[in-house]
Amino acid sequence: MSGPERAPGPDEAHSPAEPAKASGASGAGPARGWRRPDASMSLLSDLFAGKVLDPGYTEAAARRAAEGAAPAPRRGRLGGAGVLFVLTLVGVLVAVTGAEVRRSEPVAAEQRSRLVHEIRARTGESDELQRRLDRLRAETERARAVALARSTAGRHAREDLAAAGAAAAATPASGPAFVVTLDDAPRPGRDGRGAEDGRVYDQDLQILVNGLWAAGATAIGVNGQRLTATTAIRTAGEAILVDYRPLTGPYEVTALGDAGAVRDAFRDSAADRRLRLLEDRYRIRYETRRADRVRLPAAGALQPRYARPQEQGDGQDGGNGDGGGQ
Repeated sequence: MSGPERAPGPDEAHSPAEPAKASGASGAGPARGWRRPDASMSLLSDLFAGKVLDPGYTEAAARRAAEGAAPAPRRGRLGGAGVLFVLTLVGVLVAVTGAEVRRSEPVAAEQRSRLVHEIRARTGESDELQRRLDRLRAETERARAVALARSTAGRHAREDLAAAGAAAAATPASGPAFVVTLDDAPRPGRDGRGAEDGRVYDQDLQILVNGLWAAGATAIGVNGQRLTATTAIRTAGEAILVDYRPLTGPYEVTALGDAGAVRDAFRDSAADRRLRLLEDRYRIRYETRRADRVRLPAAGALQPRYARPQEQGDGQDGGNGDGGGQ
């Protein structure tokens, strides 16, 4: 039979292992002995004493050591091998992709060169056909003028055809002109306003051309290409198309007519104010000048889109009158 419990001595009161012995005493109930004042700070005490492992991990390690069990295989080496395999596979894929890209570069360059050559060849053929058409038109105009000059009615018809041809841009035109030049903004400045904001778009040319027509221009051309009442000014990618032909800046818009009157009427118009605003805000190039004499070629052949049936009496009045007079 054991004696009565003794009070802890001074040395035992400061032993770090004592709380574990008191809490782990065998018996029917919990221990009722003395408790350390710093029991609530056991975590800090364990940290200062070097006990960084949880007591459960310590107990499990002691149990495995007592049973003589072999330590579990470390998974770090397997994980390292897996990472190495993945990195090797990625490297192989990158190398194969790079090799494919290098092999495809000469093919792509060859295809691009072939396309550029074909575009230039087709453009040359189109220009040659246009020159041939202009020569045939000039020959036809000379032959028609000779035929119409043989009679008074023919001469009147020639004058009417000349006026209609000038209005439809079917004949060349020349004379003094008011010239407007538009171009993209220069390279970006310190304020960050770049060429993307300072580009000339198709609507800018449309507004300019409409403003020149309203100012009294008799004929208008963009970079030497004659405009008609049905000419379309559009955008395809980064190029501006005038009558479906691509143009590049600077865009020189020539307006034939009384240059001084056109300039005065165009000044401070809605088109002029818009272009000056674009010049101030986005730094596009906007310049105007007068030219003493400019020649614009004839426009392309017109494609009729609408027709109406001729009245029955329209084609027979002249014939009946001639016959009656004879």
